[in-house]
Amino acid sequence: MHIDIPEGQEPIGYVWGEMVPGIGMAAANFSLSVYEHTTLGLREFEAARLRIAQINGCLFCLDWRTERDSVKVEEEFADAVTQWRTTDAFDDRTRLAAEYAERYALDHHGLDEEFWARMTARYSQHEIVELSMSIGSWLAFGRLNHVLGLDAVCVLPGH
Repeated sequence: MHIDIPEGQEPIGYVWGEMVPGIGMAAANFSLSVYEHTTLGLREFEAARLRIAQINGCLFCLDWRTERDSVKVEEEFADAVTQWRTTDAFDDRTRLAAEYAERYALDHHGLDEEFWARMTARYSQHEIVELSMSIGSWLAFGRLNHVLGLDAVCVLPGH
């Protein structure tokens, strides 16, 4: 870890809540809003989220599975995300969510008219904005936690 955490402090809570409370709490609220207010399907949401986690290398994010109404994606889902181009486990929207996440993170200048034609054929403008904001949140905060080394010391709830 690259940040000194006082003994007895939970790392994420300390860094986000105590070190920079004005910024950290705003970031935490944005991060939570992505989960609380999404209208995207669970598989689309998780395909994009996990692809960003894979790109960022955030250990906590890779371990996390979003749950809705006591439902999570299947165990093999993360492997399918890695193989988003060829997996038969995804419908067109889920595959496109993983592709968008990857290109958003690695080649946002390469999002060409062909890509946007496919995107707008399967997602509404509202969904595109929501997915874009979600991807931005995961990219920023997952990368922040990984760069600072916080992802290696975070504990999932219930672990």
